[in-house]
Amino acid sequence: MRQKNFLYKIRLYIFFLSCVLIFIKFSTSIVNAEIYKITKIKLSKPYELNFNKQIVIENAFENAFRELIKKITISKDFLKIQNTNIKTVKNLVDSFTVVDEKFVDNKYFATFEVNFNKKLVHNYLEKKNIFTSIPIEKELFIMPVLLDLDKKQTLLFSENFFYNNWNNNPEKYHLLKYILPNEDLDDIVIIKKNFENIEDYDFKEIISKYDIKDYIIIIFFKNNDNIKVLSKITLNKNNIIVNEVFNNVKFNNIKSMEEIISILKTKFENQWKKMNQINTSIKFPITIQIESKNYGLIQKLEYELLKLDLVSNFYVENFDNKITTYKIIYNGTPDRFIQEINKNDISLNTSFKTWRIE
Repeated sequence: MRQKNFLYKIRLYIFFLSCVLIFIKFSTSIVNAEIYKITKIKLSKPYELNFNKQIVIENAFENAFRELIKKITISKDFLKIQNTNIKTVKNLVDSFTVVDEKFVDNKYFATFEVNFNKKLVHNYLEKKNIFTSIPIEKELFIMPVLLDLDKKQTLLFSENFFYNNWNNNPEKYHLLKYILPNEDLDDIVIIKKNFENIEDYDFKEIISKYDIKDYIIIIFFKNNDNIKVLSKITLNKNNIIVNEVFNNVKFNNIKSMEEIISILKTKFENQWKKMNQINTSIKFPITIQIESKNYGLIQKLEYELLKLDLVSNFYVENFDNKITTYKIIYNGTPDRFIQEINKNDISLNTSFKTWRIE
């Protein structure tokens, strides 16, 4: 009897040890799903007697952090944390790479790639009462129309400053990618015909020519030295109206006009980010069971959980040679979790009291 118990304990020990080794292997293979990667951070510093490469690296961390925060938060939240101290930033860095470096004419040039720990970043923002936005890039159609009310003119395409310059000076952290319309005489006729009721016109005749569901119609009303802007936004089937007024506009000053474009782009980015925010005040606990011997499925589950931005945390709650039980904290609804898991080729059976992966 003692010998049987001893052999059972030995087998159990070997099983647990093998599982530990497997989990270690899993952790190295899924680490990339748990990072925010910021690339092409370029810096240059004079190469002098007091040159300190560590300071350059810290500068790269700061620049990368600012770029990341601009990408995953709305503009007013970025202002709250843009001056985060370097010690805090370094604690959020998972790893970094010096992609390229050289010395030219007593100057040091380097390009960095910085990886931030996604969970630590989310936790830091949550403590600052800031919701993270999932950084999803989106292509959309944009139609800028300039109406000169003084001259009663409709300025389109090459006659329109905003059309000509909208895609100039793109920012790396911008998620919205704009598609401008082709210059079309029929469109000019349609818009000029609707001059009097342009605010109510839906532009469907023009939009239908482009195979894209998301769009922004921007109407600029120029009156003396003021511009009133009406933006009709359709994103993910959401319809939004944004109004903006710019006073004392210097129409002959390119920088002044480009600033209007920059402000509008920021507003559109904010609208898109709000649609993709992670509400960290929602912490829905989910318990899932999986057969302990199904190592491949365990690896796939952990990999997919790490990729899901709405998964705040997960851990092994219970573990034996038959069943491994996971506890997951999810910043969303149960239905959304089921949808996200199932679309990643993981079969989740919700008919049991404790959900099962099969």
